[in-house]
Amino acid sequence: MRIKPTHDGPSFDVVVIVDPLTKAAQKIAPILTVLQNVTNVNIQIAMNSREKLSELPLNRFYRYVLEPQLTFDKDGGLSEGPLALFLDMPQSVLLTMGINTPLGWMVEAVYSPHDLDNIKLQEVEKQVMANFELEYIFIEGHCSDFDTRQPPRGLQFTLGTQRNPTMFDTIVMANLGYFQLKAYPGAWSLRVREGRSAEIYDIESVSDSREEEDKHFAVVVDSFVGKLLKVKVRRKPGMEGKDLLGDSDSQSGGIWDSLSSIVGSDSKEKTAQDETINVFSVASGHLYERFLRIMMLTVIKNTKNAVKFWFLKNFLSPSLTVFYSLSFCCCCCLYEIYEVCHTVRYKILFLDVLFPLHVKKIIFVDADLIVRADLKELNEIDLHGAPYAYTPFCSSRSEMDGFRFWNSGYWRSHLGGRPYHISALYVVDLDRFRRLAAGDRLRGQYQGLSQDPNSLSNLDQDLPNNMIHQVPIRSLPQEWLWCETWCDDASKSAAKAIDLCNNPMTKEPKLKSAVRIVKEWQDLDNEVRRLQESVAAANKTESKQTDTAREEKDEL
Repeated sequence: MRIKPTHDGPSFDVVVIVDPLTKAAQKIAPILTVLQNVTNVNIQIAMNSREKLSELPLNRFYRYVLEPQLTFDKDGGLSEGPLALFLDMPQSVLLTMGINTPLGWMVEAVYSPHDLDNIKLQEVEKQVMANFELEYIFIEGHCSDFDTRQPPRGLQFTLGTQRNPTMFDTIVMANLGYFQLKAYPGAWSLRVREGRSAEIYDIESVSDSREEEDKHFAVVVDSFVGKLLKVKVRRKPGMEGKDLLGDSDSQSGGIWDSLSSIVGSDSKEKTAQDETINVFSVASGHLYERFLRIMMLTVIKNTKNAVKFWFLKNFLSPSLTVFYSLSFCCCCCLYEIYEVCHTVRYKILFLDVLFPLHVKKIIFVDADLIVRADLKELNEIDLHGAPYAYTPFCSSRSEMDGFRFWNSGYWRSHLGGRPYHISALYVVDLDRFRRLAAGDRLRGQYQGLSQDPNSLSNLDQDLPNNMIHQVPIRSLPQEWLWCETWCDDASKSAAKAIDLCNNPMTKEPKLKSAVRIVKEWQDLDNEVRRLQESVAAANKTESKQTDTAREEKDEL
């Protein structure tokens, strides 16, 4: 195929060889269109298709947003956009709307009244619209020891400004010494974190940066591409034999002591931090966000201590984010997952770098869990040196014996009499998890097994159970997770948490089973709905006040 230049005269020759049924072809086509609009080009396209296909290689509708020029509105200001517009879409299939960004970007949906994970256009009155916003640009890098050329696994960095030098922090992974830090455009200061890391290491050099006083380096994010750094560190004199992941023998305390403090906080704030129960959860789609609200309510009702909830912000819908920011029922903290985690199922691989380093312990609670007891009990449970604790699967409902895959074959041999644990609720000692380099061990095992798509199909459960000999699991008391599928009815009265897990025999919809299994579920759902309505009213009032103030300012 040949596309001739739009006018006579000099032109650029562009030759494209592409398989038309690939994601690359979806991206290159609009780029060529823009080139044709902005300059004189002579385009030749050669289709290099595969001869045989077992299945359709593309399952997405794609628009590459690239504007050939700036556009203005009738008042002379920049028009809204750019935008991707989809027309003549199938009405009955289930669709998901997402945005494909450069790897160095953190983008979130800031407005949409629709469930972007579950779109059926035949159920939509007008159109589905969403606004996305660039929130962070990542500073990525690879770190190595100057003398050994090996990654200093577990080394901690901070990134900040002169006024606030510890805005963001992270840990160097064993995998190629990779690390990642959130940032915005501007000048930043990269340092080794105070504690065990600073006792042993100094930064020797950082590519594309300038060394400042006190062994920190100025890094400038001056483009939207992000920043890739090569960092070399050197051990301090006398620290050649010290273990970065071991306990400190200095009088000032080591990294595991420093993790318990917050920079600039007094003793009262430290005590409050230690008494706060940190709860982590994940939800995707409006249905699971509905379950998530109810889970939060049950945690707050039954836990006497302050509760701080941590979520993956880039998986939350805009409406849920507004709900959290305006509701006062709990202390909510929205925290962003690192961009290396492209899907929710990867969360187990990045527990060591997912949370700020001052968070010592966290409890994962599935969105569709109903909590009936005080989570302080879990927060204070003795893990006996293990980095995390899970609840074993129930074995009391005998009619489900045929579905218990862990009682035969590979799993029976591998576990060697140990129970197979479920990932709907677990406690993580982040101090211990980081000290054992458990994240690196899990990532290494996953890297080796992920080549086979049939391996570790349920990653959050299969991987910890598969790694039980290298990363030990402490078993939680059975009453901390009751599930009708696997547990008999007699044990339900003692349950401290009810999991609305799927039943492979009946395949009952989760919403229907919630109403049937949990007697208080309907009351909880109504209570959350009333809170949503009050939050929506408050948000509407706030928007009106903002618009009025803007109009008054324009008149002045």
